[in-house]
Amino acid sequence: MCACSVSLAQTYTLDHYLEVAKNNSPLLKDLNNQVMLSQLDSLRLRAGLKAQVSGNAGGLFAPVINGFGYAGAITNFQALDALISVNKTIVGKQNLNSQLAVISLQRDSILNTSKISGLDLKKIITAQYITAYGSLQQLKFSQEVISLLSKEDDLLKKLTRSNVYRQSDYLTFLVTFKQQQLQLLQATLQYKNDYTTLNYLAGIADTSMVELTEPALEKSAMPAISNSIFFKKYELDSLRLINGRKLVDFSYRPKANIFADGGYNSDLSSQFYKNFGTSFGFNITVPIYDGGQRKLRYKRLSLEEETRENYKSFFNVQYRQQIAQLNQQISENENLLNEISEQTKYSESLIKVDTELLQTGDVRIADLILAINNYLTIKNLKTTTTINKLQLINQLNYWNR
Repeated sequence: MCACSVSLAQTYTLDHYLEVAKNNSPLLKDLNNQVMLSQLDSLRLRAGLKAQVSGNAGGLFAPVINGFGYAGAITNFQALDALISVNKTIVGKQNLNSQLAVISLQRDSILNTSKISGLDLKKIITAQYITAYGSLQQLKFSQEVISLLSKEDDLLKKLTRSNVYRQSDYLTFLVTFKQQQLQLLQATLQYKNDYTTLNYLAGIADTSMVELTEPALEKSAMPAISNSIFFKKYELDSLRLINGRKLVDFSYRPKANIFADGGYNSDLSSQFYKNFGTSFGFNITVPIYDGGQRKLRYKRLSLEEETRENYKSFFNVQYRQQIAQLNQQISENENLLNEISEQTKYSESLIKVDTELLQTGDVRIADLILAINNYLTIKNLKTTTTINKLQLINQLNYWNR
């Protein structure tokens, strides 16, 4: 029996595991890095629209030997250039804002995904913590029952030797006692397994056993749908499609580009030392006809918007139904726990009375065993119902964000 007992000196809370899991999660770190990358993309876009300066140099020598060689009118026989070029694309402020909005919306989408992933992780860790905590309560209850039965066993042995009870009565009690010892061993193994799984999910490399404190879970208030992170995705998709239409419009507007260069450019003929100079210019591109691609792009965006609305409408129904169902189940579990509490009082009182009658031999062993079994059943039901309630609250709090 000493081998089945578990002494847990150190204690951990749910917040401890949530914090460790958050710090160890590679997914959350990845999403955080993606947000930082989107910020760099925004800076890169702005930098790309500034004047671009480049240096270019080149040389050419095309010899003509015995009349054979490239035409001199084309190659100038020889050439040397070393230029610094400046090029800038002219982009309107609205066009620039729309391009930046693409990156901004992408960043917001990643942030929202990160929040949902954080909630997913919290839900998983909390669910496993509750499971492990429930196993710990079963373990403690088994230890409590073993302690109670040990006292009854000592007393019953004395009464059997005094012929107050028959040997068969004591053996009947002993069978129940041994069964509870096996239950204790099973509860110990179950808690070790559930606790190890909790460490695994949180990314903790530790096999030592600790005691888990009761998770302080309360139902959180349901936010307005417009503030829910689960509906944020549809809002961002809508903004993305609206911005997509603007980008289509801007792609059909005239585009202008200015350029300039300066340096040395010569065919190395006479007075080659004077061939230092500069040049500048511009070019404009005006879209005229694209075969109707603009309308097709609009149609594509309209279909994407229709798809978004369909998904949002369906999810809205599921979301409200899920919230209502979880609230109903929590309420039913609370009512059941109230009934169990009343029944527990009766079971405890019956065991107390039977224990007192046992000392005088005025109770049948079968009645005592029945009272103990009823007590075990009601206590197990209480633990199971409490754990179910905590799991339901965990699920409800997941959606109430």
